[in-house]
Amino acid sequence: MKILKGISLFVLCPLLLLGLGFYAGVESSHFFNPGEQGGESSSAGEPVSEQTVPTEQEEQESGEPESMMDDSFDYGIVSEESGEEAEAEEVLLFPETLCVDTEYVLEETDILNHTVVETIWRLPDKYVGMNREQFLQAMEVYEAFPPLTEMERGFVSLEVLAFSRERVVVQMNYKFVQPSSSFYLAVYDNNVIVYLEDMKTVYIETDIRLDTLPEKLQQDIMEMMWIENEEKLYSFLENYSS
Repeated sequence: MKILKGISLFVLCPLLLLGLGFYAGVESSHFFNPGEQGGESSSAGEPVSEQTVPTEQEEQESGEPESMMDDSFDYGIVSEESGEEAEAEEVLLFPETLCVDTEYVLEETDILNHTVVETIWRLPDKYVGMNREQFLQAMEVYEAFPPLTEMERGFVSLEVLAFSRERVVVQMNYKFVQPSSSFYLAVYDNNVIVYLEDMKTVYIETDIRLDTLPEKLQQDIMEMMWIENEEKLYSFLENYSS
């Protein structure tokens, strides 16, 4: 029994000393080399401050528009708007004008019978080169002072319906009257007017002033002077028209 105890103590003591020595060695290595453990743990773990850069495919899948696309689209709008403004400025600087090739369309309207006759003429030379404003002014003068031949036809008024370099349309309004074998001269607002033989229908409104005529003729016209035919009527108008 004593021999067994002696043997067990002899074996356990060296093992205990060996274990203490191994433990002391491990602790001393940690004390003198503390960075090795931190480096191993850092290499084994995930990086803390690493930044991920999205790929082109990920950007497309995210559906977010790129700034360059928006800029190019904006530039396109600006260029389109600037083009329209430039075109409008060009129209203002160079308005449409009539030329020798412009169609001159007359719509002769009978306002009593409600009929229209359209004819296409060569543009009169006096209108060539006119812009819209100038042409409208010329038509206002024509309407205020129509030729004698137009007055004889029963001209009443006119209206410009269309104006362009290619085509201009003028509506001429008439009160066409039937030919009369005799006429009457009368006065209205100091101007001489011509009636048909029914003494009611105005045939011509002249610009002849009553006070410019001889006194005897003035008296006859104030009493409605009779003109026996068209030839004598034209003779009177030619002699006293200004």
